[in-house]
Amino acid sequence: MRFFLCALTSFMLISAPAFAATDVQSIRQATANVDTAAIAATTSENWLGHGNDYREQRYSELKQISADTVANLGLAWSFDTDFNRGLEATPIVVDGVIFVSANWSVVYALDAKTGKQLWKYDPAVPREWAKMACCDVVNRGVAVYQGKVIFGTLDARLIALDAATGEKIWETQSADITAYPYTITGAPRVFKDKVLIGNGGAEYGARGFVAAFDVNSGEELWRFYTVPGNPADGFESAAMEKAAATWTGKWWEYGGGGTVWDSMVYDPELDQLYIGVGNGSPWNQKVRSPGGGDNLYLSSIVALNPDTGEYLWHYQETPGESWDYTATQHIMLADMEWQGETRKVIWQAPKNGFFFIIDRENGKLLSAEPYARVNWATHYDLDTGRPVETERARYETKPEFIRPSSMGAHNWQPMAYSPDTGLVYIPAIDALFKYEDVEDYLHKWGQWNLGVKLEQDAAPNHVLAQLMMKQVATGSLLAWNPTTQSAAWSVPYPMPWNGGLLATGGNLVFQGTATGEFRAYAADSGDQLWQFDARTGVMAAPVTYTVDGEQYITVLAGWGGAFGLIAGIEQVTQPPPSRILTFKLGAKGELPVNPVKQINPAPEPGEVSAEDLAAGRTLYHEFCAGCHGTDAVSNGAVPDLRHLPSVYYDNFDKIVLDGVMRKMGMVGFRDVLTEEDSALIKAYVLTQAQEDREIREAKGWWASVKMAFYKVVAAILGWVMNYV
Repeated sequence: MRFFLCALTSFMLISAPAFAATDVQSIRQATANVDTAAIAATTSENWLGHGNDYREQRYSELKQISADTVANLGLAWSFDTDFNRGLEATPIVVDGVIFVSANWSVVYALDAKTGKQLWKYDPAVPREWAKMACCDVVNRGVAVYQGKVIFGTLDARLIALDAATGEKIWETQSADITAYPYTITGAPRVFKDKVLIGNGGAEYGARGFVAAFDVNSGEELWRFYTVPGNPADGFESAAMEKAAATWTGKWWEYGGGGTVWDSMVYDPELDQLYIGVGNGSPWNQKVRSPGGGDNLYLSSIVALNPDTGEYLWHYQETPGESWDYTATQHIMLADMEWQGETRKVIWQAPKNGFFFIIDRENGKLLSAEPYARVNWATHYDLDTGRPVETERARYETKPEFIRPSSMGAHNWQPMAYSPDTGLVYIPAIDALFKYEDVEDYLHKWGQWNLGVKLEQDAAPNHVLAQLMMKQVATGSLLAWNPTTQSAAWSVPYPMPWNGGLLATGGNLVFQGTATGEFRAYAADSGDQLWQFDARTGVMAAPVTYTVDGEQYITVLAGWGGAFGLIAGIEQVTQPPPSRILTFKLGAKGELPVNPVKQINPAPEPGEVSAEDLAAGRTLYHEFCAGCHGTDAVSNGAVPDLRHLPSVYYDNFDKIVLDGVMRKMGMVGFRDVLTEEDSALIKAYVLTQAQEDREIREAKGWWASVKMAFYKVVAAILGWVMNYV
């Protein structure tokens, strides 16, 4: 009997979760208390909502870590996730427990004080669905509500878990992925016993919508489409009938776009819901709506009744959107004095480069001023609420270099606001993009359908291309005064795609960088006060909380996302595991060095004509660059095609055409590519590998002279392009 009890005890210890039953009970009790009222009145000890509270200002009153003490900030703990791709999530923190999503929609619960894993849930997203994700296998966060952790998956499912154990409570397919190639990368919002989620897929020809689901059952309660469907099928609402009058041609055959892939904000004061609507599908309006028109509700902020999904009002920021200028960027709610009157407003710095102040009671535009360099419009007419476009804006007759680029002057990385300084902190981008019509446009299900050429002009080699890109695509931390609609200060960065922001009562602003640092700045002056080497690019926004009276700062570190994949930025080492980093005063933790980069010798390309090389480059940038990088230069998380073991080149057609590696995410393209196309792509890749090998093996003074020459040429070309 004694032996049986010992064996039973041992089995229970082995099979039990990594936390005691009392911990399960405390987690269940704490998360059960998270509801609409709690999120609206969130305390500084926790981080209950995606933007902290429903105003989504990403400000915390905590000031134990301050401008005076931040020099003593150190790494308290780090947690390695199971992958090394881009991380974009904002953690939710409830009474000492962190709930966070990572690559492939995997969700973790961690002890916020120690980083110990409490549970993990893997929704088993089919790896081949990565092809339908324009911008990496990322996820921007979970929601916690009434004892549940709710999140969306890359294959458009919505799942609720028991916050205490990680066991699944319910699951629903939030979008029909057989009709359109939908994805979910955004964080759901919860309010009034409802879960709100949108989706992505506009680059693939999806029709956008947002839907609300019952938090207890997963039952869909209402759905609001953002663009009209086929008029022959009837319209779902008066709002869709109104929108259809602003479209021409057979837009429904192209999907229309307008996906609600990121920002959604509930306003408990006015009991309104605001959604940011995305770009057109395809980008090029000339294709999807050849007769022009505003194309409602693309690139708009739309206010809805949160109980019914009924349309209330809208403001369209970019009428006739044709540049991938989404309005899905961070929506922030505020009260401010405007022209002698207190107004309830929305602040938004979307892709198109203008900072908008919109009356959130009625959608009236109060102000729109450029916070970045723009050349598609000169200003906004406040009487009409419309932009005044420049002659070059519409690239209908010839290619045009447009600012901002399709990356935007600001992308998904969240802003922050400090009521102490009155400043909004923006992770700004300065870049341009060559927009050019695609001849013989053909809509292909499951392929990028932009209506413009993704391929940009070729440089003589990838080294010069990277140097040039660093001249014409940069970033900054911009402190913006919304009252004066002007910049207070700015910190320049050598690259775009820097992290989201956190402002605190300690006169601090925290931000990660594309070059792998996590930094703290003085919120009032922009002076850098502290820095930590994260060993990889940091895109996500930090959060802060307290445990046992100590203040912590947590941020996710993992390089990727749209720019991280496609940019073609050479990495010195292999990417480390994507990590969750947590800091506190007096801590002394360190991260291990990154893995050594693996470079396998590629075969010689043989004789390749200039025509074939150009054709291979075009095919590569149409079908491969979105994951494997511009000019075949990968960030390393997705394989660099120039440095593969020889077996991959020997089986190139089987991989590229037949999809023998689809279970690892590399699907086949035989439905759109021929064996001749595959051979052209392979020739281009091997030529790039040969060029890379020659540059790496170059020695002595001549190599130094060539590199100096490249830098001079890049600087001159960058100087010229920066005047566009």
